[in-house]
Amino acid sequence: MFLVDWFYGILASLGLWQKEAKILFLGLDNAGKTTLLHMLKDEVDAVVYLVDAYDKERFAESKKELDALLSDESLVSVPFLVLGNKIDIPYAASEEELRYHLGLTNFTTGKGKVNLTDSNVRAMEVFMCSIVKKMGYGEGFKWLSQYIK
Repeated sequence: MFLVDWFYGILASLGLWQKEAKILFLGLDNAGKTTLLHMLKDEVDAVVYLVDAYDKERFAESKKELDALLSDESLVSVPFLVLGNKIDIPYAASEEELRYHLGLTNFTTGKGKVNLTDSNVRAMEVFMCSIVKKMGYGEGFKWLSQYIK
């Protein structure tokens, strides 16, 4: 019972408890991600796009893939959470640097609670994290949870 209670506690702390949604995790080097997206895009409620903040040489490739996803008509109303991972490594990109290279400067909606129901704006935000150190991504998922029905 402890494990079940622990799992539900984690979901509640991330703001995902009692929410029904399918979240698609995408990023570079995931074989078949585009094919999977096309198969599932009618069932997708959110996209989490993971970028290696340390691998600056691949930012252009990450931007190209993200731009393709953002221009997909079937995803026009889907919220996007961009996670810049590996900030625990020295010389990893800052949030501002990542926003610049992904072309997201001035295109995100803000990290607070933003009411987007009256506008034609897609919920999109960048959060920096270290998955290994277990930091940063929780705030991103809390932000994302407010846009999942």
